[in-house]
Amino acid sequence: MNMSKPAVLPQHIAIIMDGNGRWARRRLLPRYAGHRAGLSAARATIESCVRHGVPVLTLFAFSSENWQRPQTEVGSLMELFLGALETEVQNLNANHIRIRFIGALDGFAAALQEGMRRAQQLTRENTRLTLNIAVGYGGRWDMLQAVRRLAADVAAGRISTPDIDEVHFSNALALAPVPDPDLFIRTGGERRISNFLLWNLAYTELYFTDTLWPDFADQELDAAIRWFAGRQRRFGLTPEQRGGTHV
Repeated sequence: MNMSKPAVLPQHIAIIMDGNGRWARRRLLPRYAGHRAGLSAARATIESCVRHGVPVLTLFAFSSENWQRPQTEVGSLMELFLGALETEVQNLNANHIRIRFIGALDGFAAALQEGMRRAQQLTRENTRLTLNIAVGYGGRWDMLQAVRRLAADVAAGRISTPDIDEVHFSNALALAPVPDPDLFIRTGGERRISNFLLWNLAYTELYFTDTLWPDFADQELDAAIRWFAGRQRRFGLTPEQRGGTHV
């Protein structure tokens, strides 16, 4: 694969990793096997982002709606998640990758919460790549939490209602302080954002692929980044105002 960098590189990529279950079903395997294969794809994507020089990556690992799945599947996902924390964090730290978890973390078992806390603490000073893992996350939940935080600040007299603007709101969201995603990728063939980063994706370029997540390899990410490099991002302005550039 040609790993030369495109002219324009996304500074933040967000991915919905969809298709683990269908990948397993097509191979007559249990869904757990698909999730395990998906973990390998996540590892490869992190490594590829490091090679490309992408500074921020956000992966949607477990949504707030996923709690409604069969308990056996949720249980196997939690087991896989805990195992990944125990085996992957040291490698991430050795490669100077910072890990953050965003979402309603208090819904997870105490052992998982402690594992997430330790991972964040261990890697907090790393700067090569910031890896955000969205777990127990929902975009509507995120915005409600932001509203509650701002309401509490108003009630405490730290800010006044007229002072609340987009910057204040963005800073109250789970993803802060990292910048909004430039490129969103969803694997598995669905064409929707499924309650993911609803505020933060306002001007993000949306890339959809039929490739199931366990099959998402270096060449797939490379294709998405090169597609992004050809996009003209105007943020509501005319091409002339943006200078005819692709950034």
